[in-house]
Amino acid sequence: MIPRVEDDYDDEYYDDDYYDEDEKDALPPESLARKTVRGVGEALITMGLVVLLFVVYEVYVTDLLSAEKQQEATAALDSEWGSNTVTPPPADPNRQSKLNLIEGKAFAKMYIPVFGNDWKFSVVEGTTDKHLEIGPGHYKDTAQPGEAGNFAIAGHRVGKGAPFNDLDLLESCNAVVVQTQTQWFVYRVLPMSSEVAGWASNPKAKQPACAGVAPLSTTLGDAYAKTVGQEIVLPTQGEVIAPIPHQTAAAVPADKQARLLTLTTCHPRFSDRQRLIVHAIETKSYPVADGFVPPEMTEG
Repeated sequence: MIPRVEDDYDDEYYDDDYYDEDEKDALPPESLARKTVRGVGEALITMGLVVLLFVVYEVYVTDLLSAEKQQEATAALDSEWGSNTVTPPPADPNRQSKLNLIEGKAFAKMYIPVFGNDWKFSVVEGTTDKHLEIGPGHYKDTAQPGEAGNFAIAGHRVGKGAPFNDLDLLESCNAVVVQTQTQWFVYRVLPMSSEVAGWASNPKAKQPACAGVAPLSTTLGDAYAKTVGQEIVLPTQGEVIAPIPHQTAAAVPADKQARLLTLTTCHPRFSDRQRLIVHAIETKSYPVADGFVPPEMTEG
């Protein structure tokens, strides 16, 4: 036991009666202004915590939930493709058999090689919030993969898997590869608006990756003058996914239209004030075969 140490100080220093209670300093009464400031401060702290939790949920938790849904959609697609109901590819390589698209169900896979080997998503039919929680969604009533017209796909940029988070990093001639049960389709991003005028003399145009890529206005006419590699538009400008972007009527006969791919997402990040649009054109297609992977898949 540690013995108690007795104080040697005189008891008078510890006499409770030495101080008069009336002489003690009293706290000033709290003013209304002070109460208001304190209340506002507490409310702001609470709101800040709520916002922080919401951001964490939107950015991280929804990513995990969407990843699980994407895995389930991919597993179901692989199972379907592995069954004995394969439709043989069309005899004409420039034509694609019509796919049986079912809302909310995956029907194709998409790869962007420049984003790395792990960037791959199954594409579902439909673009509602429920559909886009699974992965990139195909705008209903737009073209199918490999068809003339505009094969248009939407995807989230932040949260819910964020498949199109880096869409703004795509450059002209970058490949976007789409796989169906019977075909591989290679689309390449069109020249940017700043590259259109001097594309013919641009050394980049001579690169192998740019074969088949050129400003559409020079090859298909003025109807495609506004169709460039990337643009920022308002959410109300739905004409970007028209068969001929920015054309409300078919200015070019259906059989003469380009085979386009259009990707759409929100812009800027964490906002839906605008839309980021990327346009690409089909340059090659391959039949699906055991063990075959398009050489474009190795571009990084």
